[in-house]
Amino acid sequence: MTTFVDRVELHVAAGNGGHGCASVHREKFKPLGGPDGGNGGRGGDVILTVDQSVTTLIDYHHSPHRKATNGKPGEGGNRSGKDGQDLVLPVPDGTVVLDKAGNVLADLVGHGTSYIAAQGGRGGLGNAALASARRKAPGFALLGEPGDLQDIGLELKTVADVALVGYPSAGKSSLISVLSAAKPKIADYPFTTLVPNLGVVTAGSTVYTIADVPGLIPGASQGKGLGLEFLRHVERCSVLVHVLDTATLESERDPVSDLDIIEEELKQYGGLDRRPRIVVLNKTDVPDGKDLAEMVRPDLEARGYRVFEVSAVAHLGLKELSFALADLVAKARAAKPKEEATRIVIRPKAVDDAGFTVTHEEADGEPVFRVRGEKPERWVRQTDFSNDEAVGFLADRLNRLGVEEALMKAGARSGDGVAIGPEENAVVFDWEPSMMSGAEMLGRRGEDHRFEAPRPAAQRRRDREAERDESLQEFDGFEPF
Repeated sequence: MTTFVDRVELHVAAGNGGHGCASVHREKFKPLGGPDGGNGGRGGDVILTVDQSVTTLIDYHHSPHRKATNGKPGEGGNRSGKDGQDLVLPVPDGTVVLDKAGNVLADLVGHGTSYIAAQGGRGGLGNAALASARRKAPGFALLGEPGDLQDIGLELKTVADVALVGYPSAGKSSLISVLSAAKPKIADYPFTTLVPNLGVVTAGSTVYTIADVPGLIPGASQGKGLGLEFLRHVERCSVLVHVLDTATLESERDPVSDLDIIEEELKQYGGLDRRPRIVVLNKTDVPDGKDLAEMVRPDLEARGYRVFEVSAVAHLGLKELSFALADLVAKARAAKPKEEATRIVIRPKAVDDAGFTVTHEEADGEPVFRVRGEKPERWVRQTDFSNDEAVGFLADRLNRLGVEEALMKAGARSGDGVAIGPEENAVVFDWEPSMMSGAEMLGRRGEDHRFEAPRPAAQRRRDREAERDESLQEFDGFEPF
């Protein structure tokens, strides 16, 4: 059973915001005490946070769907709904967050580093918060916004100072086991190491981490063997160590050709050209291995490599190697630019930025004017279209924002189609210019006279009132005997 997973696809859903409440305060001798509907609660966020105790993404491989809790709706008596609880997902150090197209959204390095993968929806305002001097008793409330839905990819890139690379069975696992306290699986067959192993090495005052990358073979950069799956674990390492087998039993192989093949694979993968390199000739405790190491060492040093002859089994040459690696790691750390405090960048709004755009499009041969912008789209999502007064309130907000004026400038006429939002999820209506704000036109609570379509309940109520008025007039004209 697989216990190490370094690439998953995650489907995250933030919590929806709670709806606002439309309520009127009532008590004895005070039947209409004013609006007292509370606001809805905020939906919970989905947050990715680096946790040093997590080393694999296997939990998300088995459970790729994660959802935060919704906000609670508001209640009467000015009681706001409870906010949804944020869902915190622990990820290993070095996790890269990608979108569907493979673009990097975040690179999570360092304990406690966080990234909001999905934003929770805002809670809707209750009618108490919507009350104003013109609209003293709103008969509606705003809906909560839906939370974000995101499909993201997570890739783990091991965070280590030194990477051991080489052919399968070159002795990388044995070397990391004697340099550190790591206990990787060791055997004499190819691809013993199926997952990267990490170890901590102390050399004098320098403490650094070392990674054993699964064995590379020709064609690894194109996906052959295990190379393509684990070459990315080398990207973050400051120093590369070529572990060459001087006691291989394969006649067609030798340390120099092994080095050339691995270097070619690293070059094909890209981004690793400037990393300092050290060559380790392993298994020199074997007589033939010692002789071969002495033969190839001058050639390797002529190429500019620092060469160390070691034996993981006999513990030969390990101290010199560990201190040489510590020196390179210290230089790499000193060369890194100092981390600066995060600056808060304030970008003022442009003078001519209205906060929305109006474009003229054609849909099924009919002209459509599409309105895009953060505020108009959010207001549409928060509107209860079954309530005329709520729709009238939306019209007032759009008018104050300047949408109606922009539509006129774009050439929109009465009856033209107007769509607010993206093409796949837009609210479309026939536009009728309004020269008056809606507050002065409000009638009964929940109604707006700008909507001429008859409402059955309201019409029945008007018919009953008319019949009652007629009966009262007949009674006034009655003459007793």
